[in-house]
Amino acid sequence: MSMSETATVPTAEKPVSLGASPAFFSCWDVHAYYGESYIVQGVSFDIREGEIVALLGRNGAGKTSTLRSIARAPSPEVKKGEVWLDRQPLHTMAAHEAAQSGVGLVPEDRRIIPGLTVEENLQLAQISEPVGWSLERIYEHFPRLAERRKQEGVTMSGGEQQMLAVARALARDVKLLLLDEPYEGLAPVIVQEIERILEGVKELGITTIIVEQNAIAALHLSDRAIILDMGEVVFQGSAQEVLENAEIRQEYLAV
Repeated sequence: MSMSETATVPTAEKPVSLGASPAFFSCWDVHAYYGESYIVQGVSFDIREGEIVALLGRNGAGKTSTLRSIARAPSPEVKKGEVWLDRQPLHTMAAHEAAQSGVGLVPEDRRIIPGLTVEENLQLAQISEPVGWSLERIYEHFPRLAERRKQEGVTMSGGEQQMLAVARALARDVKLLLLDEPYEGLAPVIVQEIERILEGVKELGITTIIVEQNAIAALHLSDRAIILDMGEVVFQGSAQEVLENAEIRQEYLAV
């Protein structure tokens, strides 16, 4: 099957789902810049509630920039476009407002706060009384963090810090979990443990977007795949379709 027969590229028209019955999450015609560098060039896609989507592409394709645009991070600068989550216009919000509205970004560098224990990192994330993610529930899903609760977060291994970063995002009762390179720099045995944790997150029905260079691992975890190239969406389809299509993988993922 050729690329032209399989790829689904969004049109420039505003999705119907942003009307009276919006999708749970919608990113529409987002354009973002780092200074004069045009990085995200009209990205559009919808996600159903509880769906896990792998956002893939080669280095420099605009994946992390798209995640940061969704989370309303200060950079890149979003100059055009709309982002909706559960009928809320994220594109009108500052980063802290988007976080309060249910967006949880787990950045590649994890950003564990020095000087704070595991438990203090988690408590700091709980900016209000949690509805679904008490400390007890977090420790149930992350037993290793329960064992390390009094340990300073930055003194843990890379894999344990990644667990803490994911748990800290969940502690905000997130509606949308954004994972940027969750397997980066981890040994294969630790990657397997992180995969098991993310499979548990999937079973909980949390809507998730994963950016990951280990495309095959991300695809096995995901329901759908969105592929970026040069800041544009070049493919949307099922994760299984990408796994089965060597042409797409070679052209856009080099795998």
